[in-house]
Amino acid sequence: LWHYKIGFQYVQAMLFAIEEINNSTDLLPDISLGYKIYDACVSIARGVMVALALANGFHLYFCQISHLATCACLSDKTKYPSFLRTIPSDYYQSRALAQLVKYFGWTWVGAIRSNDDYGNNGMATFTETAQQLGICLEYSVSFFRTDPPVKIQKIIDIIKASTSKVIVTFLSPSEVYVLMHEFFYHNLTGYQWVGTEAWIFDSETAARDRHHILDGAIGLSIPKAHVSGMREFMLDVKPLNSSSNELFAKFWEKLFSCKFNKSKSTDGNQRECTGHEDVTGVQNSFTDMSLMPIFYNIYKGVYAVAHALHNILSCNKIWFKTKEGDEVYFNENGDPAAKYEIVNWQPPENGIVDFCMVSIKKKKKNRSLQRILLIVYLFMQVPLSVCSEKCPLGTRKVLQKGKPVCCYDCLRCAEGEINNITDSVTCVRCDHEFWSNERRDACVKKEADFLSYEEIMGALLTAASLFGTCMTAVVAFIFFRYRQTPIVRANNSELSFLLLFSLSLCFLCSLTFIGRPSEWSCMLRHTAFGITFVLCISCIMGKTIVVLMAFRATLPGSDVMKWIGPAQQKLSVLGFTLIQVIICILWLTISPPFPFKNFKTFKDKIILECALGSSVGFWAVLGYIGLLAVLCFSLAFLARKLPDNFNEAKFITFSMLIFCAVWITFIPAYVSSPGKFSVAVEIFAILASSFGLLICIFIPKCYIILMKPEKNTKKNMMGKGAPKSL
Repeated sequence: LWHYKIGFQYVQAMLFAIEEINNSTDLLPDISLGYKIYDACVSIARGVMVALALANGFHLYFCQISHLATCACLSDKTKYPSFLRTIPSDYYQSRALAQLVKYFGWTWVGAIRSNDDYGNNGMATFTETAQQLGICLEYSVSFFRTDPPVKIQKIIDIIKASTSKVIVTFLSPSEVYVLMHEFFYHNLTGYQWVGTEAWIFDSETAARDRHHILDGAIGLSIPKAHVSGMREFMLDVKPLNSSSNELFAKFWEKLFSCKFNKSKSTDGNQRECTGHEDVTGVQNSFTDMSLMPIFYNIYKGVYAVAHALHNILSCNKIWFKTKEGDEVYFNENGDPAAKYEIVNWQPPENGIVDFCMVSIKKKKKNRSLQRILLIVYLFMQVPLSVCSEKCPLGTRKVLQKGKPVCCYDCLRCAEGEINNITDSVTCVRCDHEFWSNERRDACVKKEADFLSYEEIMGALLTAASLFGTCMTAVVAFIFFRYRQTPIVRANNSELSFLLLFSLSLCFLCSLTFIGRPSEWSCMLRHTAFGITFVLCISCIMGKTIVVLMAFRATLPGSDVMKWIGPAQQKLSVLGFTLIQVIICILWLTISPPFPFKNFKTFKDKIILECALGSSVGFWAVLGYIGLLAVLCFSLAFLARKLPDNFNEAKFITFSMLIFCAVWITFIPAYVSSPGKFSVAVEIFAILASSFGLLICIFIPKCYIILMKPEKNTKKNMMGKGAPKSL
């Protein structure tokens, strides 16, 4: 019945157009158009045969105008020079379908096509466009409705084994019926169907989908059309109601379940057709005008022929307007303008599928295609059909070996790299002053790291430095308070106070290493450290030389004491210190230390430190301190066994031993410590050596002064064998 109904409606549409033209006084006046009707019986071979039979009846140039053939192959004028159509070419539909699939994020789809020119050409164009848009086809199969069951089963097996949930089709309705049956038989559900104009807006296809296999289907259809008077004409079949009209008779018998010319052999329960049955009084497929867009194409095709005859123009230059105001023209390929509607099958209510249709027209003030697709999106439940989930921010795509480009793994960006674009194939490295955050989706400014007063290590070192300064001040106060006692006056009290002053500077200079490095602090910290320590060691060396020379002065005929008086001791301290000052001045003049941002030690931090400027200058300062320390230690070591109840050389030897040990271990620790820890190592070395000198040289004397005052006498200090000069 469906084939009869469709064919009969196509005939009615053509007759309506011919009748209008023949009744027109403007188009082909005094000329009446005739017609011949051939039934193609849904057969390509028969369709070609009847078309050739119709063409053979003409002796002039023949133009074949189609209302339903969409294959892009027919646009090739070298093969089909006389072909025109009033339905858009699949060249546009295939690309539009690819854009539709891309919009909904379906990058992993299956494809099923008819094994004919319509399916193969349409799917080839879709595949080409889909690949350009980043859409991958998991499978692409073809079949024909008359194929053996074994081939259909192979297609079903492929679909069962697939992971994609979207099926793009280039099929005729009859092939869709085959798939609906097979999907129901094999219990295949949950697929999103994408269809073409061949079946997506066909009410018969929707009516046959009793098991809701195609629920939610989406696709493109020809725009809705309205031709005034056509529906009424098509339902008024009385001009054809003759039992001698074979086409009418077969259709009428199928439509009303009756028979013309009832005979005795006919089923007695089947009534006889009168030909006057009321078509408008029944609700069936014939009264359904869902294919009005196709009828309108037939209508325009007939009018195209009439206008061509009227203007004596060649077929590819036809241009006219229908009575509804639509422009009709053909381009150089014989194709009309491509216009489509998006169709979505909404879940059926009362068993009837609701076609949700949104028009796409090019008008200045019309909504954009993106907004149209958004409207469709809101009405449908969009499934997910991807080979791999979208790579989130902070990751990049890495293709899976041997699989299509839509199949990939998401790898996290490496440290220092970010990606703030979904599905990106690359990560971007942050600028050298920035670092990636934990999510790897943004670059954040690196933390500036330096030894500050606020952190625990900086606070502890600061406290140690101030404690050492206060301790030195207390010792200086005790020495000043008991400056007239023998133990203070022994071995040049002025050098003792100068030594205490230099030790306080040693403790305080460590504070210049703490805090954010600046140009002045970088120059001050190393030079202050170098000069104060040389001053300190020079004082100790002066005291050591005094002890050593004092005992040599007891030898007969010795006059060395006149060379080591207070003035000479002060000059020696000044001379030794002046050499260090000169080294520091040269260092600061030639290549001074400067603030430096270290990006290499830690990847996620900027180490603010003081670059040495000239490494030679730095090691010259340390080397000079080391030279004096070794010399001082050697002299003290020689004087350690001199007879004396309170031999200061012993304590100096021990203090210098600590000093040298600290600075010998400092060098490898300083070189191997990263960032602010190298600064902390240097401060620790300064404080440790300073405390060593203070404690070893002065604490024993303070103990005698405060706790053993009876020993703080000249007699006790002289001891046996001690020189009187002490």
